[in-house]
Amino acid sequence: MRALLTLIVVGLLVLSLLAMLRGWRYRARRQAAVMPGFFAQPTSIGADLLPPLKGVYVGTVDARDWHDRIAVGDIGHRAEATARLTAEGLHVERVGASPLWIPAQTFRGARSARGLAGKAMGIKGVLVLTWALDENWLLDTGFRGDDRSVYPEWEAALQTMTPNHDPERNSAR
Repeated sequence: MRALLTLIVVGLLVLSLLAMLRGWRYRARRQAAVMPGFFAQPTSIGADLLPPLKGVYVGTVDARDWHDRIAVGDIGHRAEATARLTAEGLHVERVGASPLWIPAQTFRGARSARGLAGKAMGIKGVLVLTWALDENWLLDTGFRGDDRSVYPEWEAALQTMTPNHDPERNSAR
């Protein structure tokens, strides 16, 4: 009797995992049908503005919903990563996944957040960059650095690179 119950539980677990995989693949197909492609990395990304930040790439989500993870390609996969900020943009080199390139002209804002993509990481645990893939797609990309004490420095540098940056307004805060 126990063996039968164990097989039933294992079977339900396998069915659940297959259903989750099917849902992930459906989301990827649905998003790929309406999203433009991601930016190709330039041949030269320039000199670092800040020391590289090692940590974990949390994911990229639709900026309107921090749970709506982008599943196109391998962009939705969490991975150990190193973030490099240059005058040309942000380069996220991910271990075991393709690199992510976000050009500076697409930056829309930066902040520290509690979480992203269904992953809560404590108060100000994730550095989030808001950027525009095109006029219809505003995205948030999250990065959890090993050293979170540098987040204010990164936020300030990213904010100054946004097209609508107003130093007068930001210094009044």
